[in-house]
Amino acid sequence: MNIKRIPIPKIEDPRGNLSVIEKEVVPFEIKRVYYLYDVPAGAERGGHAHIKLQQFLIALSGSFDVILNDGKTEKTVTLNKPFEGLLINEGIWRELKNFSSGSVCLVVASDVFEEKDYIRDFNDFCNSK
Repeated sequence: MNIKRIPIPKIEDPRGNLSVIEKEVVPFEIKRVYYLYDVPAGAERGGHAHIKLQQFLIALSGSFDVILNDGKTEKTVTLNKPFEGLLINEGIWRELKNFSSGSVCLVVASDVFEEKDYIRDFNDFCNSK
C-alpha cells in the first residue's frame, strides 16, 4: 500500500516541545493546509480517494484511526503522536474514524482543493483499479 509513517523532528525543551514540518519531512511541495477539530463522537471524515493529490496527516492532539484501502487491501493506522505523520499517496481510499475528545487532525496537501481530483464513491474507486 502506498502509505508511509514519517517521523517529524521533535525539539525537546523543559518549556515545551516543538516540532517542525519542512520540505525535508514532507516529500511534496505544500500547497494547502487545513485541520479537523470538534469532530462529534461517532462522526467520520474522509470517505474518498484522490486521483493525484498527496496528503500528510498528523494528530496534533488526541487520536483517531485512518482506514486505508488500495482496492485490494485494507489497513487501519492509528495516529496519536504530534511528532509522527502519515503520508497518503494518490489512489488510496481513506476514512477517518474514532476521534478522541479534543482531537485535532492537521492535513498538509500537495495541491489546492479541486473537486475533479476526488473519487467520492467507493464502488467507482474499486472499479478504477
